[in-house]
Amino acid sequence: MSGDPVITLEDVAVEFEKDQGFLESLFDDPETVGAVDDVSLEIPENDVVALVGESGCGKTTLGKTAIGVQRPTGGTVAYRGQDLWGTRDGDVSGEYEFAEMRRSLQVVHQDPGAALNPNQTVLDSLVAPLKRWETELSVADRRARVHSLLERVGMEPADDYAHRYPHQLSGGEKQRVALVRALLLNPDLILADEAVSALDVSLRVEMMDLMLDLQDEFGTSYLFISHNLSNARYLAEKADGRVGIMYLGELVELGPADEVLRDPKHPYTEVLKWATADLDPDPIVRNPPVRSIDIPDPVDPPSGCRFHTRCPKVVPPTDTDIGQETYNRVMDLRGAVDARTLDREALAATGDADARLAAAGLADLPAPHGDRIDDALSHVASGEWDAAAEALSESYESPCETTPPAVDGRSREHTVACHLYHDHADAPGAGTDLGVETGGTGDRPEGESHGD
Repeated sequence: MSGDPVITLEDVAVEFEKDQGFLESLFDDPETVGAVDDVSLEIPENDVVALVGESGCGKTTLGKTAIGVQRPTGGTVAYRGQDLWGTRDGDVSGEYEFAEMRRSLQVVHQDPGAALNPNQTVLDSLVAPLKRWETELSVADRRARVHSLLERVGMEPADDYAHRYPHQLSGGEKQRVALVRALLLNPDLILADEAVSALDVSLRVEMMDLMLDLQDEFGTSYLFISHNLSNARYLAEKADGRVGIMYLGELVELGPADEVLRDPKHPYTEVLKWATADLDPDPIVRNPPVRSIDIPDPVDPPSGCRFHTRCPKVVPPTDTDIGQETYNRVMDLRGAVDARTLDREALAATGDADARLAAAGLADLPAPHGDRIDDALSHVASGEWDAAAEALSESYESPCETTPPAVDGRSREHTVACHLYHDHADAPGAGTDLGVETGGTGDRPEGESHGD
């Protein structure tokens, strides 16, 4: 990783209005979904950054924002230090025109077939951008450029492939054509959005190897989007690049690929690693390292660290002497009180504190937590849900709920947005050093994730 930044994202946010029914649109203000929230990221020349996360985490939106396809609702996107959207709007004048920026930022989609005109041959599809951007080239020069790149990606004889239509190509061949089209204009950055996920495992490896070979030849950078941690690991490790982990619109961990995947720091990264068989093959750990498999509503995400509602390592308040397992159970109870899913009638029918705690599944809580919890359960039994939630919050509010941690996406080091690594006295893992030895095998991806 070297050179000046091609793209710099500073505190970027992207919001969309949630789809509403006709009557809702008449009487209610539109709800917004925060697809990306306050993300900073720097992509230097000849770099590889792989973004990983569950479906809906915002990684594709962030990628589109980075290449100037999606306008951010907050923050800035700069191409080689020049504000991209300020240039587009005419508010900024500089070395580059907006059209030149967009030409230098290309994309390879997940479904290349959908991006190819079924009524055009491969040659016609590929010469189109050359006609627009390199008007000085003759017909013969354009044809020669296309043939040369087709041969470079292994599509030989090039003249045969150039005169085929998309339906005459395999999935892997279509993806190679898409890669050729992205490279035709010698871009500085290519967004590869799930570019290998539809291919068989052996073809994925072949395609990623080809992408890296062409990176060396063309000097381009890749922003690689994937839900598959194995693919991200293979590409980023082999390129000596970085892996970034996204959750509910936020970048929660970023660093050298071998460090992030060999020794993940954020609890959510640990979940993704557990869900990827060839990265965490330990058969002893059968249950996911997460308190809940339910993902919060992105319209109303949790405060503070957005993972705290699922995190098994959520940090207890500094003035409360409580073990992690007990605290996790209390946090789950708080979630049930907030959602009002406790059986109020069962609690109301019990006659004493022990019975109420047992009804809530918390019979063995150590003192003084039993008394505090029973006080909240008594409120629930009386239908006083807000009072119960307030009582629990006063005693058990976590710093993870109140303060959103952040990753410095401009850093070349291993950084994490997690309160486990902030200075919370007496908190488990507080003050842990992020420094780890470098390493990694660059093994080929062999398995699929257990879930997106």
